[in-house]
Amino acid sequence: MIAAGDYLQPTRLEAALAELARARCTVVAGGTDIYPACVGVDPPTPLLDVSLLAETRGIEQGTETSPLRVGALTTWSDLVRKPLPRHVRALAQAAREVGGVQIQNRGTIGGNLCNASPAADGIPPLLALDATVELASQRGRRTLLLEQFVLGNRKTALGADELLTAIVIPPRSANAVSVFLKLGHRRYLVISIVMVALVFDFDPLGHVIYCGIAVGACSAAARRLATLERGLVGVHRRELPARAATLLDAGALAALAPIDDVRATGTYRLDAARSLIERGLGELAHEAGA
Repeated sequence: MIAAGDYLQPTRLEAALAELARARCTVVAGGTDIYPACVGVDPPTPLLDVSLLAETRGIEQGTETSPLRVGALTTWSDLVRKPLPRHVRALAQAAREVGGVQIQNRGTIGGNLCNASPAADGIPPLLALDATVELASQRGRRTLLLEQFVLGNRKTALGADELLTAIVIPPRSANAVSVFLKLGHRRYLVISIVMVALVFDFDPLGHVIYCGIAVGACSAAARRLATLERGLVGVHRRELPARAATLLDAGALAALAPIDDVRATGTYRLDAARSLIERGLGELAHEAGA
């Protein structure tokens, strides 16, 4: 049984940050990761339940010139229900793939990032979107690119006295599109074998002006494919699949380091990642040209 002093539930962000500055705590948001880990055992540190911090919940819509801001306590169901810009569609698609509906109702986007599983569904689309995270402590606030925040398997740059408060997604033009594709052994309630997120923005003539491609579950942390991205900038949308095939043949997946485990071999994961990238590019090239 958890003693009352080992469970704290502040209602203001300032109070939560004061508790983190005073003593080490295990932060709980939706609880979908920490609860299974604590069945039959006591948590190693007092639990700091941040679920009542209303100021870190909700979605502030952006425009073509202003960013979209997602509070860390925003649930996956919130993301599914909220109309989002077309270039953020990949994040909404990922939200529908997180566990089952019960998990989507409780689990939070901030918790998914802080848990930093290699197979976290929320990380690839946010990486491809070039998202940043906002971190707060009594020492002040700071922002980091998501790829600087997630450092490895269950490792982040979050300080012991910090809370992740929001995720910020840069604006794109009305021509921008995105897609998220996930491979698992079944449709729902499954840990990913491979995930791919693609985000493209085009100029009025159909040439790529921004490209974000991220792959999850194929390395200790989801990775962007910088070589592939650079090779596709400037390419016309009709030529994307062919150009990507050439780059993939030339080793554009070399940044990945998939392992063999009970779900798949590393070789299979690489083949699947390529297939998902090619499928996603085909979908986006067709959509952007419609």
